[in-house]
Amino acid sequence: MRKDTSNLSGGKPAKPHADFPLFAHLTGRWAKKVRGKLCYFGPWRDPGAALAKWLAEKDYLLAGRRPPETLDGPTVRDLCNRFLTTKQHLVDTLELSARSFADYHRVCDRVIQAMGKDRRLDDVMPADFEDLRASLSKTLGPVALGNEIQRVRVLFKYAYDAALLDRPIRYGSAFKRPSRKVLRQERHSKGPRMFEPADLRLLLDAAGTQLRAMMLLALNAGYGNSDVGTLPMHSVDLVGCWLSYPRPKTAVPRRAPLWPESILAIRDVIACRPKHKRDVDAGLLFVTKYGQSWAKGTSTNPVSAEFRKILLKLGLHRSGLGFYSLRHVFQTIGDEAGDPVATSYIMGHADASMAGVYRERISDKRLVAVTDHVREWLFGKPTKRAK
Repeated sequence: MRKDTSNLSGGKPAKPHADFPLFAHLTGRWAKKVRGKLCYFGPWRDPGAALAKWLAEKDYLLAGRRPPETLDGPTVRDLCNRFLTTKQHLVDTLELSARSFADYHRVCDRVIQAMGKDRRLDDVMPADFEDLRASLSKTLGPVALGNEIQRVRVLFKYAYDAALLDRPIRYGSAFKRPSRKVLRQERHSKGPRMFEPADLRLLLDAAGTQLRAMMLLALNAGYGNSDVGTLPMHSVDLVGCWLSYPRPKTAVPRRAPLWPESILAIRDVIACRPKHKRDVDAGLLFVTKYGQSWAKGTSTNPVSAEFRKILLKLGLHRSGLGFYSLRHVFQTIGDEAGDPVATSYIMGHADASMAGVYRERISDKRLVAVTDHVREWLFGKPTKRAK
């Protein structure tokens, strides 16, 4: 490169001000040594432009990356804003849960913190994802880490699908979910997510009116946190003793006969149900004492929090156990009835097998056999039904 000799006759200029980050190099340009290498930012005669160039390029240079030819282009902040706006539209049309939106919002915050909000998307490299994974693994277990990695991939896939990038992002070989071996080891270290009948009866006795009904629905029909939190009253038939509510997560239809204990518990909930605050929650069976939904779109689920309180109170709390473990209980004991297809139908599992494609219905008799088996295991007495 040719020297700019236009200002050399008068000697090297002084810095425009004391904290000016560049120095006057003998080549007639403002320069700075970065990571052991001299970098140049423009002629002596225009220190303002040289400073602007340094400020625009310094993050790239300090990180050991080559500055792009142009600094215009979509940034990580642009991606996150576009992505979250799209996801909010899905929440508004009930195609995405508020909880899932909260998860995506959190992962956007983490990406911005790790990569910088003004980082150009076409400058994001595999090393950035490797660093992000290392950071996430410090606070997340294998299962949560795998879920978070998948959300990051969804975010950056959107960048390509939305034409913010002209090529798919490169994650490198390290940015992947923990192996199945690691997941199995983690699961074994925590022990089975299972309760025995005596402990479950203690928990039911210790639970308040609403939580007791929620627990019975989890044990009776394999319901999870979101299921009870979003359960509409019209899905409960207290006369016919049936529960019909598609699984919110997948919209897979499911149906389950209700135990006498479940019916009594639901009647108690209806009798003392707090007044809801929002019109959108008017049809819910369960609302908190503050009149709010139990299915909040936050990382801390109210159902889990209440269940954890009684686990701690009874000395039954251990890592891996929570309200969702009751769904594990139903699947485990329900399968022992000898009809796993009926158990999966009650659970709301999608059946992608060829048999599932051709199967048009499952008889009520099969569903009753599964739930009666679980009830007898839990309470130690068979169900007597009117003939």
